[in-house]
Amino acid sequence: MLITLLLTVCTIHAQTSRQWTLKECIDYAIANNISLKKTVLARQSSIEDLKQSTAELLPSLSASTNHSVGYRPWVNDGVSTVSNGTVATSVNKSYYNGSYGINASWTVWNGGQNTKTVRLNKITAQQAELDSAVTANSIQEQIAQLYVQILYQKEAVSVNEMSYNTSVKNEARGKEMVEAGQMSKADLAQLTAQTAQDKYNIVEAQSNLANYKLQLKQLLEITDDCEFDIASPTSSDAQALAEIPSLQSVYETALGTRPEIENGRLAIDGSELSIDIAKAGHLPTLSITGGVGTSTTSMNSKGWGQQFKTNFDASVGASISVPIFDNRKTKTAINKARIQYEENVLGLQETQKQLYSTIEGYWLDANTNQQKFKAACVSVESEQASYDLLSEQFRLGLKNIVELMTGKTNLLIAQQNRLQSKYMSILDIQMLNFYKGLNMNL
Repeated sequence: MLITLLLTVCTIHAQTSRQWTLKECIDYAIANNISLKKTVLARQSSIEDLKQSTAELLPSLSASTNHSVGYRPWVNDGVSTVSNGTVATSVNKSYYNGSYGINASWTVWNGGQNTKTVRLNKITAQQAELDSAVTANSIQEQIAQLYVQILYQKEAVSVNEMSYNTSVKNEARGKEMVEAGQMSKADLAQLTAQTAQDKYNIVEAQSNLANYKLQLKQLLEITDDCEFDIASPTSSDAQALAEIPSLQSVYETALGTRPEIENGRLAIDGSELSIDIAKAGHLPTLSITGGVGTSTTSMNSKGWGQQFKTNFDASVGASISVPIFDNRKTKTAINKARIQYEENVLGLQETQKQLYSTIEGYWLDANTNQQKFKAACVSVESEQASYDLLSEQFRLGLKNIVELMTGKTNLLIAQQNRLQSKYMSILDIQMLNFYKGLNMNL
């Protein structure tokens, strides 16, 4: 019953479900992607570290109490009392002690380690936020790539279906020509084989389309079995022929806006603070302590209230710790912090290099695919005109089956080349605009 209900719900959903736009896919992924949620949790953890280090600047205060019961088995002396002329002696071999205290301590100065640790944790929190932005950008790029691949595969299915319909008509015409004695059965078999091949191409294109849809669903963290589809915007040739931003302008803008670059710069700043924190290990530490306390015991004949007053004491003190020899711990910490600084400098350079390489790749692909698209448009027009002529001549018996199939194959290749170069050009231009800080829009 439950399975039937789920299938019914999915069927209704498939009939009435919206088709996802690119913006809807991105917004949904930003809200639900597990990898992105993990980066948000990491940022929350870094914020807690920042709050903790800030609290370390304040004095600490604690209250304590200790209670114990003792036993003295060989005590013979006791307390004597006289009542009505009679002397009574009691010996207490067990006794009770209690102590109560409030203590405070404050690290006044430790070479600036505490304040610099706060600054370092602020940088760490900013880096965690930037890590989240880096992940979000990566997800948006993946979504755009899959979205464009789905659009391409949808049109590829349509092209293969048109090719299949043409093959069916050619096969039907071939059967008529065989019956009229104008074509051999061997030539008809080639037409039949071509029809079967076009049918296979449709199935393959549909399989590719389903696979890209599955990848996009997984990226969006959609796990139900209901139908998933995207909106098919009218991707005009003008989008593929749009002006391509200059390589240098995109790169210079990206250097100032991309989170991975800012993250690299913050890592260097954090390394500099780590060096200063390590150097503070050579400096003295000044601390102030204070406390109040009292105690009570059953071995005292005074009442507890009187003992509280009598035993009350208060103290305050200061301590200075001067490092003299720490088995090279501070020197090692300084050297490792400097090594980390150099690694972060190289890491930033590597990130900048990778950023330039990525942008350059999109820029080169955009130019290449745009030129391919222009050539493919001309090629499709030419191959279409040629195939139309071949089809007419074949119908009149002026062209053989080989020439007809060759013309059809050339037309199909030209159509697929146009589709691929068109969508790849659109994707590359969108990616360049994205690296310039603009929203992707298909």
